Formats: sequence, C-alpha cells, structure tokens
Amino acid sequence: MSQDKYTAVWVSSSSMSDFLKCPRLYYLRNVYKDPLSRHKVTIINPALALGQSVHEVLEALSVVPAEDRFTTSLLTTYETVWKKVSGKLGGFTNEEEEAQVKERGAQMLQRVMDHPGPLKNKAIKIPKELPNYYLSEEENIILCGKIDWLEYIPEDDSVNIIDFKTGKNDESASSLQLPIYLLLVHNLQKRKVSKASYWYLDRDDEPVSIQLPSLEEAHDKVLQTAKLVKSARLKGEYICPKDGCYACRSFEKILEHEAEFVGVGGYSQDLYIIP
Repeated sequence: MSQDKYTAVWVSSSSMSDFLKCPRLYYLRNVYKDPLSRHKVTIINPALALGQSVHEVLEALSVVPAEDRFTTSLLTTYETVWKKVSGKLGGFTNEEEEAQVKERGAQMLQRVMDHPGPLKNKAIKIPKELPNYYLSEEENIILCGKIDWLEYIPEDDSVNIIDFKTGKNDESASSLQLPIYLLLVHNLQKRKVSKASYWYLDRDDEPVSIQLPSLEEAHDKVLQTAKLVKSARLKGEYICPKDGCYACRSFEKILEHEAEFVGVGGYSQDLYIIP
C-alpha cells in the first residue's frame, strides 16, 4: 500500500491502551467528534490535571542549557502552568481538593530540584512537534507519541529514555508504553537506546531502570495491537465487551448530556467533568 499520512491509521501508547481497555472507550476518546464543535472530547480529572502540569514544567527544561535548568525555581513555573487547570478546568470540585492535589505536584517538583540526577545532563530532542514514523507501510499504520526525556550518555553516544510518572501505581509489565518509546526513539534519531527508566516522582529520588525489550519483540508486540485497532476502524465496530464497562461508561455520559462542559483543552479537545 502506498504511503498516505491522511488515510493512515495513527496509533499511540494512549490510544492503544484505550483500545485494550475497551474498544468503545477508544472510539469515544479517539474517533468521535462532537457534531457541533467538531472537536474530540475528553474527561478531565484531578489526576490528569496533575500529570499534565508536572510534565509541562519538566519537559520544558530539555530545551534549556543544562547549566541553566535550575537557576529559576520549578515552582515558579508551576504556578503559571497550574492556572491552565485550576478549578473546573482541572476537574476539581472544591478549593480544598485542588489545594491538596496542587501540593502533591509541588512536592514532586521539589524532589526533582533536590535530586535532579539525569536532568542535569545533556538532553536530546526529537525535532518534531508530534514524533511519528511508519510502523508498517504495508498496513499504512503510523506510530506516534511524545517522549518525556532523552538523556544523552556520552560514554557510548547513546540515549536513556526517561518517563516521568505522577500516578501512585507502577506501570504494568504488559504495558505497550516502553516498546512504543523504544521504537520511536530508535527510528527518529541516530543514537542507540542503551537504557530506559521510569521516574516515580511521588516517591523516588531517581529514575528506576527498566529492562528493554528487543527491537523485534517491541515491533511485533506493538504492530499486533495496532492491526486490531485498524481492523476495528475499517469495520466501524467499537463494541464494549461488557455492554457498558467502567472504562467507557463515563464517556457515554457526555453523549447522554450528563457531563458538564468546562472548556477547550490542548489539541482542541472539548473538556468535560462528571458531576
């Protein structure tokens, strides 16, 4: 099949995670558009608002020279960034809840300032707003996604993939996230990937190394799920296996007008909260 990015099926870590949880959830978050606004829809909640804010502060450091990254307190930047998710824009129901969640994020950033570790070293940036490449030209499937941080390892001219974690739970060993990041980094820049790490900012002073899969294993695993997504899109079949599970039920409330619209977020998504 000839390459055509406009007709290709685009997949990412988050979209395939949605599909594996529930095909109906995948449809509502990644395919459906509001008929009036023509925007995709999403539900904002405090955990998501926290993650977005902390990630924005940290990821912005990678374009700053290493010696200047911590000359200004990250908490100053955090105050500015937080305004984007304050109140209902972050899914908060009251000021006390917001204050508690905001403080958690401040503690994470303070931890990074106290223990910057790899963030003091040279970082590599993939020069694309949304990194992507053809996972399979034959299947016309494109893999895309953003990498939180790429630490440059001068000893062997390699990179360390670092993923910032703001949640309380460990990433599942069966997650596609690491294989996807490995494939993106391998295909979109010239240095080899020698290491990958998760940094659980809520509890760890430094990133935790994760065993890398082989490139072949990563490709096969990701392509297998991507082909399932493609098949569902071609058939137009996005059926919840439980006829309304925990994963898709809250999104159904948007279609049923039981969710509250609170604004427009990144990538022109209509933001909703569930009262």
